[in-house]
Amino acid sequence: MARDRLGPWLDGFRDRHGPTRSLRSGDELALEAQDGARAWVHLPFPTLAAPEVDCERSVLDHVLTDRRVGCLLVRRGGFAVGVFEGHRLVSSKVGSAYVQGRTKAGGWSQQRYARRRDNQSRKAYAEAADEAAALLLPELPRLEALVTGGDGPAVSAVLADPRLAPLRPLVQPRVLPVPDPRLRVLRAFGEQFLAVRIDLNDLA
Repeated sequence: MARDRLGPWLDGFRDRHGPTRSLRSGDELALEAQDGARAWVHLPFPTLAAPEVDCERSVLDHVLTDRRVGCLLVRRGGFAVGVFEGHRLVSSKVGSAYVQGRTKAGGWSQQRYARRRDNQSRKAYAEAADEAAALLLPELPRLEALVTGGDGPAVSAVLADPRLAPLRPLVQPRVLPVPDPRLRVLRAFGEQFLAVRIDLNDLA
C-alpha cells in the first residue's frame, strides 16, 4: 500500500469493524477490533521507528516522514545505485555486465564455464561496489537508511567490499524483489521501499 493511503485505511478499518485496540511492537502495528478482525501493519525502516506515545499517530508520522535514503539494486546482469529524498531519486548510477548463464555441459566444460561465470560475477560485483562507494560514501553523513533489492547473495557480495563497511549499519533487513536494474526500475523503487505492507486475518 502507498504510504499516503495508510491514514485513510486505518480510519476505514475502524469504520468497518468498530472500536479497535492498537499496539506497536518493533516494526509492526497490530490492530484488534471488537468484532475479532485483526490487522498487522509492517513499517518501512523498522530500525528508525520512533518511541511510542500515541502509537497510531507515531506510526503515521514515521511512515510519512521524507528521509534521505541510499539504495543498492543488484542482479546477475547489472546494478543500480541511487540516493532518494523521500520518493524522489536525486542521484543515480546504473550499470550492466554480461554474466554467462549456466550450461548443461558436463565434465571439464562445465567446470570451465563455472569458473568463467564466477569471474564474470566477481567483476560485475566489483564494478557495482566501485559505484556504490563513489555515490553513497560521500552521502553517508546525511543518509538515514540503505535499502537493497534484487538477488540477496549478489547484494551481500557487493556489500562485502571493505570500502562499504561504513554503510552496513544502515542496511535494512529485507532485500526487495526487483527485475533487472535499469533506470526506470530504480526510479520506481522509491515507491516500493516506502510502501506499507498489511496482513489481515479472515475477518478483516
